[in-house]
Amino acid sequence: MSIESDAAETGASEDADALARQLGEAIVDLPEYQRFLETKEVVEADEEIQAEIREFEQVREEFMLARQAGEASREDLRELQAAQEQLHDIPEMSEYLAAQSDLELRLQELNELVSEPLAVDFGGKAGGCCED
Repeated sequence: MSIESDAAETGASEDADALARQLGEAIVDLPEYQRFLETKEVVEADEEIQAEIREFEQVREEFMLARQAGEASREDLRELQAAQEQLHDIPEMSEYLAAQSDLELRLQELNELVSEPLAVDFGGKAGGCCED
């Protein structure tokens, strides 16, 4: 490689890094991201919601262990679904989940725009592994 091609590669790399930082900064300013942060803060600050989350996580963990052992019943599944429904029925939690979904959809749209000129799924390859 020549010094000129090394410099060109370094410049392209620096340009890509700068654009990635700009993209991150632009994402922080998105209404979907701001709403997600606001609703997340509300959920994290509410002790009753946190207790419901812990209870749901416990029921889910017990169900997963029973399923792995081949001992999960339909009643166990119904209990898990009821716990999830109870958690999602909390207005602040419902709002948080909707905000999270909206943000994920917006990030997927951005991923498609970034991936368009590439031969790979940018978000899938940048954030994932072990895909065949």
